[in-house]
Amino acid sequence: MDEGDCIIEIITNVKSCHTELRTSDFDYRLPPEQIATHPSARREDARLLRLDRFRGSLNHAHFREIAGLLPPEALVVLNETRVFPARLRGSKPSGGAVEFLLTRMAGEVTDGPNGRGEVWEALARNLGRDADLELRFAGGVTARVLERLGEGAVRLRFEGLGGEPLMTRLEEIGEIPLPPYIEAARKREAAGAAASAADDRQRYQTVYAATPGAVAAPTAGLHFTPELLDGLVAAGHEIARLTLHVGPGTFRPVKTEEPAEHVMDEERYEIPEATAAAIAVARARKRPVVAIGTTVVRALESAVRDGRGEVRAGRAATTLFLMPGAEFQVVTDLVTNFHLPRSTLLMLVAAFAGRERVLNAYRAAIDAGYRFYSYGDAMLITGRAGA
Repeated sequence: MDEGDCIIEIITNVKSCHTELRTSDFDYRLPPEQIATHPSARREDARLLRLDRFRGSLNHAHFREIAGLLPPEALVVLNETRVFPARLRGSKPSGGAVEFLLTRMAGEVTDGPNGRGEVWEALARNLGRDADLELRFAGGVTARVLERLGEGAVRLRFEGLGGEPLMTRLEEIGEIPLPPYIEAARKREAAGAAASAADDRQRYQTVYAATPGAVAAPTAGLHFTPELLDGLVAAGHEIARLTLHVGPGTFRPVKTEEPAEHVMDEERYEIPEATAAAIAVARARKRPVVAIGTTVVRALESAVRDGRGEVRAGRAATTLFLMPGAEFQVVTDLVTNFHLPRSTLLMLVAAFAGRERVLNAYRAAIDAGYRFYSYGDAMLITGRAGA
């Protein structure tokens, strides 16, 4: 932990290390041209900045070298969530455009006057204040607002699904949602937007994505190819999988100057029996547990807290906010992309490796011309205590 990052807090005579940092302490300046608005030509071509989390040393590499850079006999944990086409554009009776970002199915399938329906929660754009509107979408799909939840969130009942789940219909009528900064940059670009939209369906998705439910990709995993995954196993590493469905809160900045006042959105996760067993064995044998992305960190560190020291199989939800001073009970090494300033993701990485070390690594990456954010380059944060 960085010097000066801790104060001593006495709670029932128990001393614990806490951070006394402000949100502005997680700010940095990034030249706009280093924001990656498009994926690299090949996934494995991403650059990889290696940071020793205890010594602070830095080394430059490429992601295709990942198998040889991980600590020996690592358990590598992937998040196999799949981004679904959650952005849905339609029209109001007036003809005005309306847009939704679907976040989750909010209830059981229901029967209504127009047949089968599904209730979903979503973030609305251009909805206005009119009540009881019948909203129309492509393919005969319609929706009505059941409830306004505040801050642009609504609960909708979809009908006109033709006997299919809405998730299936979205493959035809929905769009892959992209981070707001990518969408804003694309709107400013004169060419290539149409081709990018087609590419995003494949590239804004990990090659091991399996379970639909995320509105954002677990971006650290975007750099893997099937060949690189095979290479991990050939190098003596083990692969385990879990699912955490990334929600829109992953892009929400921390607006309070006191980070602890920020409220995290709930995200659902599931840990299979095989993964829980593999983690138990790795921990017992003191093998490295490498999280591919902050979503894996949150799932594992939430599970071990809920399991009172054990990572147990099953489904759960997490609002865990890991800030400097937090204890990491499971994850020993981390692969992650470069994150937005003032974000909960940057704070998690700073909690793992130390704020000053992480910000120093970010400055080195900027100076070396690394590409940042979802489609950008990656970091490998490794190192063992006392090594």
